[in-house]
Amino acid sequence: MAGHIQDRWYKTETADGKARRVKTDRHGTGMRYRARYIGPDGTEKSKSFPDKQKRLADQWLAHIEADMSRGQYIDPTAGRITFRQYAEKWHASQTTNVSTRDMVEMRLRRHAYPYLGSRPLGSFQPGHIRDWVHALERAGVAGSYGRTIYANVRALLSAAVDDGHLNRNPCDAGTVRAPAIEPKRLVPWEADRVFAVRDGLPEIFRPMVDLAAGCGLRQGEVFGVAADALNFEGETLHVLRQVKLVRGKPVFAPPKCNKIRDVPLPRAVADAVRQHAEVNPPTPVTLPWLRPDGPPVTHRLIFTTPSGTAVRRENFNVDAWKPALVAAGVIPERERGERYASAREHGMHALRHFYASVLLDAGESIRAVSEYLGHADPALTLRVYAHLMPSSQARTRRAVDKLFQWPDQGRDGPETAQAA
Repeated sequence: MAGHIQDRWYKTETADGKARRVKTDRHGTGMRYRARYIGPDGTEKSKSFPDKQKRLADQWLAHIEADMSRGQYIDPTAGRITFRQYAEKWHASQTTNVSTRDMVEMRLRRHAYPYLGSRPLGSFQPGHIRDWVHALERAGVAGSYGRTIYANVRALLSAAVDDGHLNRNPCDAGTVRAPAIEPKRLVPWEADRVFAVRDGLPEIFRPMVDLAAGCGLRQGEVFGVAADALNFEGETLHVLRQVKLVRGKPVFAPPKCNKIRDVPLPRAVADAVRQHAEVNPPTPVTLPWLRPDGPPVTHRLIFTTPSGTAVRRENFNVDAWKPALVAAGVIPERERGERYASAREHGMHALRHFYASVLLDAGESIRAVSEYLGHADPALTLRVYAHLMPSSQARTRRAVDKLFQWPDQGRDGPETAQAA
């Protein structure tokens, strides 16, 4: 037995060499039995049980002993910490970049704490996760965003297992499923739409479309293009940095996934950027590096606001991009006093999809497209854009058609063979 049971209502006294049980001052009040044992950390642990439940106390101690022998012991005090208490401690210990940590904290606060926050970690069962996932889907939080939230919670619970708060991650149960993702194929913009949106932008921002649609840059990477990134003679664009918001403040940072890369600079894009720079010379802008309290860094940016500051995503999207979508007929005009319609699939990222579709249609390899887009690996590119690649059937038809295009003289075509 891992410990012993103390009966608080009786004590043993010895008189005249004889031991006898006598009532204590607590007799008849409070919990009668206290199960006590020494934990692996060398400290005493205990749990109290009421009168007539000594058998339960014995069973509880036996269970503790079995868990210790199997290496599955969980300190009861560790199991009592709530999901939110542990999540806040876990989040504070993360070493990812600040913006990633902020996004994780926001997802947990909005979508996990209201359902799971007050539950003690030691009480988690797979059913609790199934109920939570169902609640997310009912609330319309599904698809890839729902999966991202689920992945954050799963990682947190795995850490709780490692730290001794849980025996097993309930997300690992076979009956637990991540939020479903509806199969949805990406449909890239046509060139006419790209040019129409470009024409709807203020003239000072139009070359942004050339860089995004002609070089595959992300929005923040376009905002971060500086004079040192453009190699006109070598027809190369060096993607070195981005402008991003961290806790509402703009900072310079490496491109996503730290994928600094060189991208072919088409002549038409180079001409558009060069003409823009002649009218609007690159402006020195100083921003902190990586974090709002990071060291200041100065770069001569190609695109800035009229006041000479870095372009902020939310301002650009509302004041320039969505009006351009309206002008191009992509989204409706907003009512007076109302916001523009949500247009997530028509954000500036659509220009990257257009770039990828053009390259794949021209026969460029997935590996090259992945490198130019700055993806973590070609497998990601393949998952997103595989359906845009020319099919083997199309290649077969072209190959056979080319073979059967015989000159009129000196060759027997398939008609001759049929006649024979």
